Amino acid sequence: MGIYKLKPACKDYIWGGNRLVNEYGVECDGEICAEAWVLSCHKDGSSRITSDIQEGRLFSEFINENKAVLGTNCERFDDFPILIKLIDAKKPLSIQVHPDDEYALKHEKQFGKTEMWYVLEADEGAFLYQGFEKNIDKEEFERRINDNTLTEVLHKKYVKKGDVIFIAPGTLHAIGEGIMVAEIQQNSNVTYRVYDYGRLGPDGKPRELHISKALDVTKLERPTDTVSNSGHLATCEYFCVDKITVKKEAVYHGNAGKESFVSILSITGNCTVSTGTEAISMKKGDSLFIEADTGKYEIEGDAEVIITSIPSKA
Repeated sequence: MGIYKLKPACKDYIWGGNRLVNEYGVECDGEICAEAWVLSCHKDGSSRITSDIQEGRLFSEFINENKAVLGTNCERFDDFPILIKLIDAKKPLSIQVHPDDEYALKHEKQFGKTEMWYVLEADEGAFLYQGFEKNIDKEEFERRINDNTLTEVLHKKYVKKGDVIFIAPGTLHAIGEGIMVAEIQQNSNVTYRVYDYGRLGPDGKPRELHISKALDVTKLERPTDTVSNSGHLATCEYFCVDKITVKKEAVYHGNAGKESFVSILSITGNCTVSTGTEAISMKKGDSLFIEADTGKYEIEGDAEVIITSIPSKA
Protein backbone atom coordinates (compact mmCIF):
# COMPACT_ATOMS: atom_id res chain seq x y z
CA MET A 1 0.00 0.00 0.00
CA GLY A 2 1.26 3.48 -0.85
CA ILE A 3 1.66 7.02 0.38
CA TYR A 4 2.29 9.76 -2.17
CA LYS A 5 3.26 13.42 -2.05
CA LEU A 6 1.44 15.58 -4.61
CA LYS A 7 2.28 18.74 -6.54
CA PRO A 8 -0.75 20.97 -7.12
CA ALA A 9 -2.22 22.30 -10.33
CA CYS A 10 -2.21 26.11 -10.07
CA LYS A 11 -4.69 28.71 -11.32
CA ASP A 12 -3.90 32.34 -12.10
CA TYR A 13 -7.37 33.87 -11.75
CA ILE A 14 -7.36 37.68 -11.76
CA TRP A 15 -8.34 38.02 -8.09
CA GLY A 16 -5.40 35.95 -6.77
CA GLY A 17 -2.17 36.99 -5.08
CA ASN A 18 1.22 35.43 -4.37
CA ARG A 19 0.93 34.28 -0.75
CA LEU A 20 0.54 30.63 -1.75
CA VAL A 21 4.00 30.83 -3.33
CA ASN A 22 5.64 33.02 -0.70
CA GLU A 23 4.08 31.55 2.44
CA TYR A 24 2.95 28.03 1.51
CA GLY A 25 5.79 26.99 -0.79
CA VAL A 26 3.58 26.32 -3.81
CA GLU A 27 5.54 26.02 -7.05
CA CYS A 28 3.75 28.09 -9.65
CA ASP A 29 4.68 29.72 -12.95
CA GLY A 30 3.56 33.31 -13.38
CA GLU A 31 2.98 36.23 -11.05
CA ILE A 32 -0.44 35.19 -9.71
CA CYS A 33 -1.34 31.99 -7.87
CA ALA A 34 -5.01 32.27 -6.97
CA GLU A 35 -5.63 28.57 -6.33
CA ALA A 36 -3.49 25.49 -5.78
CA TRP A 37 -5.42 22.27 -6.42
CA VAL A 38 -3.49 20.16 -3.93
CA LEU A 39 -5.62 17.02 -4.32
CA SER A 40 -7.21 16.86 -7.74
CA CYS A 41 -8.16 14.41 -10.44
CA HIS A 42 -10.29 16.95 -12.29
CA LYS A 43 -9.90 17.37 -16.04
CA ASP A 44 -9.37 21.11 -15.55
CA GLY A 45 -6.26 20.53 -13.45
CA SER A 46 -4.81 17.34 -12.01
CA SER A 47 -2.24 17.13 -9.25
CA ARG A 48 1.00 15.29 -9.99
CA ILE A 49 2.76 12.66 -7.91
CA THR A 50 6.21 13.79 -6.75
CA SER A 51 7.33 10.73 -4.80
CA ASP A 52 7.77 6.97 -5.28
CA ILE A 53 8.24 5.30 -8.65
CA GLN A 54 5.15 7.20 -9.85
CA GLU A 55 7.02 10.54 -9.66
CA GLY A 56 5.92 13.03 -12.31
CA ARG A 57 2.77 11.14 -13.20
CA LEU A 58 -0.62 12.82 -13.29
CA PHE A 59 -2.54 11.83 -10.18
CA SER A 60 -5.67 11.40 -12.32
CA GLU A 61 -3.93 8.81 -14.53
CA PHE A 62 -2.75 6.88 -11.49
CA ILE A 63 -6.23 6.84 -9.94
CA ASN A 64 -7.97 5.85 -13.20
CA GLU A 65 -5.76 2.76 -13.35
CA ASN A 66 -5.96 1.97 -9.63
CA LYS A 67 -9.54 2.59 -8.48
CA ALA A 68 -9.17 0.11 -5.61
CA VAL A 69 -6.88 2.54 -3.74
CA LEU A 70 -9.90 4.80 -3.13
CA GLY A 71 -11.67 2.38 -0.79
CA THR A 72 -15.11 0.84 -0.59
CA ASN A 73 -16.86 4.08 0.42
CA CYS A 74 -15.92 5.49 -2.99
CA GLU A 75 -17.52 2.70 -5.00
CA ARG A 76 -20.79 4.69 -5.17
CA PHE A 77 -19.05 7.47 -7.12
CA ASP A 78 -18.27 7.26 -10.83
CA ASP A 79 -15.24 9.53 -10.46
CA PHE A 80 -12.77 10.62 -7.81
CA PRO A 81 -15.16 12.17 -5.26
CA ILE A 82 -13.43 15.32 -3.96
CA LEU A 83 -11.16 18.22 -4.85
CA ILE A 84 -9.05 20.09 -2.27
CA LYS A 85 -7.70 23.58 -2.88
CA LEU A 86 -5.70 26.32 -1.24
CA ILE A 87 -7.20 29.71 -2.18
CA ASP A 88 -5.62 33.17 -1.88
CA ALA A 89 -8.14 35.97 -2.39
CA LYS A 90 -6.05 39.11 -2.76
CA LYS A 91 -9.19 40.65 -4.25
CA PRO A 92 -12.80 39.51 -3.73
CA LEU A 93 -14.08 36.60 -5.77
CA SER A 94 -17.16 36.98 -7.92
CA ILE A 95 -20.53 36.45 -6.30
CA GLN A 96 -21.53 32.98 -7.41
CA VAL A 97 -23.56 29.86 -6.75
CA HIS A 98 -23.12 26.13 -7.34
CA PRO A 99 -25.91 23.76 -8.41
CA ASP A 100 -26.77 20.45 -6.79
CA ASP A 101 -26.04 17.11 -8.42
CA GLU A 102 -29.43 16.77 -10.12
CA TYR A 103 -29.27 20.14 -11.87
CA ALA A 104 -25.57 19.92 -12.74
CA LEU A 105 -25.83 16.43 -14.21
CA LYS A 106 -28.75 17.52 -16.37
CA HIS A 107 -27.27 20.81 -17.59
CA GLU A 108 -23.47 20.40 -17.30
CA LYS A 109 -22.89 16.62 -17.53
CA GLN A 110 -20.93 16.70 -14.26
CA PHE A 111 -21.75 16.71 -10.57
CA GLY A 112 -22.75 19.74 -8.52
CA LYS A 113 -20.74 21.20 -5.70
CA THR A 114 -21.01 20.99 -1.94
CA GLU A 115 -18.00 22.61 -0.29
CA MET A 116 -16.50 23.83 2.97
CA TRP A 117 -13.87 26.43 3.81
CA TYR A 118 -11.34 26.39 6.61
CA VAL A 119 -10.03 29.93 7.03
CA LEU A 120 -6.22 29.89 7.01
CA GLU A 121 -5.65 33.64 7.16
CA ALA A 122 -7.91 36.67 7.28
CA ASP A 123 -6.97 40.34 7.31
CA GLU A 124 -8.54 42.47 10.02
CA GLY A 125 -12.09 43.29 8.97
CA ALA A 126 -12.15 40.67 6.20
CA PHE A 127 -15.54 39.28 5.30
CA LEU A 128 -17.25 36.95 2.87
CA TYR A 129 -20.78 36.72 1.52
CA GLN A 130 -22.98 33.77 2.45
CA GLY A 131 -26.59 33.80 1.31
CA PHE A 132 -29.01 36.67 1.89
CA GLU A 133 -29.55 38.90 4.90
CA LYS A 134 -33.28 38.28 4.55
CA ASN A 135 -35.53 36.21 2.32
CA ILE A 136 -36.24 37.80 -1.06
CA ASP A 137 -38.18 36.68 -4.11
CA LYS A 138 -36.84 35.76 -7.53
CA GLU A 139 -37.97 39.03 -9.12
CA GLU A 140 -36.01 41.13 -6.61
CA PHE A 141 -32.98 38.88 -7.00
CA GLU A 142 -32.96 39.38 -10.78
CA ARG A 143 -33.60 43.12 -10.49
CA ARG A 144 -30.73 43.63 -8.07
CA ILE A 145 -28.37 41.68 -10.35
CA ASN A 146 -29.33 43.95 -13.23
CA ASP A 147 -29.11 47.25 -11.34
CA ASN A 148 -25.90 46.33 -9.45
CA THR A 149 -27.43 46.48 -5.96
CA LEU A 150 -27.14 42.79 -5.13
CA THR A 151 -24.58 43.25 -2.35
CA GLU A 152 -27.10 45.37 -0.41
CA VAL A 153 -29.16 42.28 0.45
CA LEU A 154 -26.37 39.72 0.93
CA HIS A 155 -25.34 38.41 4.34
CA LYS A 156 -21.87 39.74 5.16
CA LYS A 157 -19.97 37.32 7.42
CA TYR A 158 -16.80 38.57 9.11
CA VAL A 159 -14.22 35.81 9.53
CA LYS A 160 -11.00 35.04 11.34
CA LYS A 161 -8.36 32.34 11.19
CA GLY A 162 -9.78 28.95 12.16
CA ASP A 163 -13.38 29.63 11.12
CA VAL A 164 -15.27 26.91 9.24
CA ILE A 165 -17.93 27.76 6.66
CA PHE A 166 -20.09 25.14 4.97
CA ILE A 167 -21.49 26.07 1.57
CA ALA A 168 -24.40 23.89 0.44
CA PRO A 169 -25.50 23.88 -3.20
CA GLY A 170 -27.76 26.81 -3.98
CA THR A 171 -26.06 29.15 -1.48
CA LEU A 172 -24.99 32.44 -3.06
CA HIS A 173 -21.47 33.19 -1.82
CA ALA A 174 -18.13 34.90 -2.38
CA ILE A 175 -14.78 34.83 -0.60
CA GLY A 176 -13.76 38.38 0.26
CA GLU A 177 -10.54 40.33 -0.09
CA GLY A 178 -7.69 39.38 2.24
CA ILE A 179 -8.88 35.84 3.00
CA MET A 180 -7.02 32.56 2.48
CA VAL A 181 -8.85 29.26 2.81
CA ALA A 182 -8.43 25.55 2.43
CA GLU A 183 -11.43 24.37 0.44
CA ILE A 184 -12.72 20.79 0.48
CA GLN A 185 -15.39 20.22 -2.14
CA GLN A 186 -17.02 17.77 -4.47
CA ASN A 187 -14.96 17.02 -7.57
CA SER A 188 -16.67 19.62 -9.71
CA ASN A 189 -15.81 22.89 -11.42
CA VAL A 190 -19.37 24.11 -12.05
CA THR A 191 -19.81 27.74 -10.98
CA TYR A 192 -22.56 30.17 -11.94
CA ARG A 193 -21.29 33.74 -11.66
CA VAL A 194 -23.90 36.45 -11.06
CA TYR A 195 -21.85 39.57 -10.20
CA ASP A 196 -18.19 40.41 -10.74
CA TYR A 197 -17.79 44.08 -9.78
CA GLY A 198 -17.50 45.06 -13.45
CA ARG A 199 -14.07 43.49 -13.79
CA LEU A 200 -12.50 42.61 -17.11
CA GLY A 201 -10.88 39.27 -17.89
CA PRO A 202 -7.43 38.76 -19.46
CA ASP A 203 -9.03 39.30 -22.88
CA GLY A 204 -10.18 42.79 -21.91
CA LYS A 205 -13.84 41.81 -21.89
CA PRO A 206 -16.21 41.46 -18.91
CA ARG A 207 -16.10 37.96 -17.47
CA GLU A 208 -19.05 35.75 -18.38
CA LEU A 209 -22.09 35.76 -16.12
CA HIS A 210 -24.55 32.86 -15.79
CA ILE A 211 -27.62 34.68 -14.56
CA SER A 212 -30.32 32.41 -16.00
CA LYS A 213 -28.89 29.27 -14.42
CA ALA A 214 -28.19 31.09 -11.16
CA LEU A 215 -31.84 32.15 -11.01
CA ASP A 216 -32.77 28.48 -11.38
CA VAL A 217 -30.66 27.15 -8.50
CA THR A 218 -30.15 29.93 -5.92
CA LYS A 219 -31.90 29.57 -2.57
CA LEU A 220 -33.22 33.04 -1.78
CA GLU A 221 -32.67 32.89 1.96
CA ARG A 222 -30.08 33.27 4.67
CA PRO A 223 -28.56 29.87 5.39
CA THR A 224 -28.33 28.72 8.98
CA ASP A 225 -24.82 28.47 10.37
CA THR A 226 -23.72 24.86 10.11
CA VAL A 227 -21.94 23.77 13.27
CA SER A 228 -20.74 20.19 13.24
CA ASN A 229 -21.77 18.22 16.32
CA SER A 230 -19.91 15.12 15.18
CA GLY A 231 -16.48 16.11 16.49
CA HIS A 232 -15.28 16.80 12.93
CA LEU A 233 -14.68 20.16 11.27
CA ALA A 234 -17.33 19.15 8.77
CA THR A 235 -18.95 15.99 7.54
CA CYS A 236 -21.45 15.23 4.78
CA GLU A 237 -22.05 12.42 2.32
CA TYR A 238 -19.08 13.56 0.20
CA PHE A 239 -16.31 14.20 2.74
CA CYS A 240 -15.32 14.05 6.40
CA VAL A 241 -12.78 16.67 7.51
CA ASP A 242 -10.70 17.00 10.68
CA LYS A 243 -7.99 19.39 11.82
CA ILE A 244 -5.26 17.81 13.89
CA THR A 245 -2.56 19.58 15.90
CA VAL A 246 0.63 17.51 16.11
CA LYS A 247 3.19 18.19 18.84
CA LYS A 248 6.63 16.70 19.27
CA GLU A 249 5.61 15.05 22.53
CA ALA A 250 2.34 13.66 21.14
CA VAL A 251 2.43 11.49 18.02
CA TYR A 252 -0.85 11.33 16.08
CA HIS A 253 -2.01 7.80 15.25
CA GLY A 254 -4.35 7.39 12.29
CA ASN A 255 -5.69 4.57 10.17
CA ALA A 256 -6.33 4.31 6.46
CA GLY A 257 -8.82 1.46 6.43
CA LYS A 258 -10.33 -0.41 3.52
CA GLU A 259 -13.26 2.04 3.51
CA SER A 260 -11.44 5.17 2.33
CA PHE A 261 -8.20 6.77 1.27
CA VAL A 262 -6.81 9.55 3.49
CA SER A 263 -5.75 13.02 2.34
CA ILE A 264 -3.37 14.99 4.56
CA LEU A 265 -2.79 18.72 3.99
CA SER A 266 -0.22 20.54 6.12
CA ILE A 267 -1.27 24.10 7.00
CA THR A 268 1.43 25.01 9.54
CA GLY A 269 4.81 23.69 10.66
CA ASN A 270 6.71 20.56 9.71
CA CYS A 271 6.00 16.89 10.27
CA THR A 272 6.67 13.37 9.03
CA VAL A 273 3.95 10.93 8.00
CA SER A 274 4.95 7.30 8.20
CA THR A 275 3.41 3.90 7.60
CA GLY A 276 5.02 0.56 8.36
CA THR A 277 7.28 0.78 5.30
CA GLU A 278 7.35 4.43 4.16
CA ALA A 279 7.94 7.88 5.60
CA ILE A 280 7.43 11.25 3.91
CA SER A 281 8.22 14.66 5.36
CA MET A 282 5.73 17.52 5.04
CA LYS A 283 6.07 21.28 5.31
CA LYS A 284 3.40 23.98 5.24
CA GLY A 285 1.37 23.66 2.04
CA ASP A 286 2.28 20.03 1.28
CA SER A 287 -0.36 17.43 0.38
CA LEU A 288 -0.22 13.64 0.80
CA PHE A 289 -2.48 10.85 -0.42
CA ILE A 290 -2.58 7.55 1.49
CA GLU A 291 -4.18 4.57 -0.25
CA ALA A 292 -7.15 2.86 1.33
CA ASP A 293 -6.31 -0.29 3.28
CA THR A 294 -2.78 0.96 4.01
CA GLY A 295 -3.55 0.55 7.70
CA LYS A 296 -2.04 2.46 10.59
CA TYR A 297 0.02 5.60 10.03
CA GLU A 298 1.68 8.12 12.32
CA ILE A 299 2.28 11.87 12.14
CA GLU A 300 5.23 13.21 14.13
CA GLY A 301 6.54 16.76 14.41
CA ASP A 302 5.12 20.17 15.19
CA ALA A 303 2.37 21.03 12.75
CA GLU A 304 -1.31 21.48 12.01
CA VAL A 305 -2.82 19.27 9.34
CA ILE A 306 -6.22 18.84 7.72
CA ILE A 307 -7.22 15.22 7.26
CA THR A 308 -9.97 14.28 4.80
CA SER A 309 -11.59 10.94 4.05
CA ILE A 310 -14.78 9.70 2.41
CA PRO A 311 -17.54 8.58 4.79
CA SER A 312 -20.15 5.94 4.20
CA LYS A 313 -23.25 7.31 2.50
CA ALA A 314 -25.16 7.25 5.78
